[in-house]
Amino acid sequence: MSDLKPWKIIHRKLILDRPPWLRVHEDQVALPDGQIVDGYLHLEQPAFVIVVPVQAGGLIGLIRSYKHGVSAVDLHPPAGYIETGEDALSTAKRELLEETGCEAEIWDELGSYVVSGNRGSGLAHIFLASDCHQVTRPDSGDLEEQEVVWLPADEVYRLWTAGKFRQLATVAAIGLSLARLKIELP
Repeated sequence: MSDLKPWKIIHRKLILDRPPWLRVHEDQVALPDGQIVDGYLHLEQPAFVIVVPVQAGGLIGLIRSYKHGVSAVDLHPPAGYIETGEDALSTAKRELLEETGCEAEIWDELGSYVVSGNRGSGLAHIFLASDCHQVTRPDSGDLEEQEVVWLPADEVYRLWTAGKFRQLATVAAIGLSLARLKIELP
């Protein structure tokens, strides 16, 4: 058994506060060996969900929209921030309905992951939503224009292995979903 020890925060200074989207702290930390590190940045962003929707026929739903963080139009699963008083599954169901107009019969939670192990950032809750069916028109209410695209799993796999997705949460969610679906892929 390892005896690795956590770092200790000696002092934390808030250097940027843009609620509810981002808080940046500058920490002074003590390492287990006693070394002091100044200016270590810690990011706080809201927790969010990312949902990989799959129709009964095996098509996977993705959203095509402009993402300012990658400065490009990108494909990604439905996603959104968890609102105050909301749990991750409720948020996932809301985001699926808003962004695709679908509801799902089966929900699998694939885990919760910190986006950056060194800096913090938002906690991503990843879900696989199976047996999706259309119940209304999409109405995301988001700033960006977007369209829903339903692709066969083998095409999503091809895009995934070719590095065509530009967002880390998308790459993780699709990889975890493809593994859970156990689809026969090339």
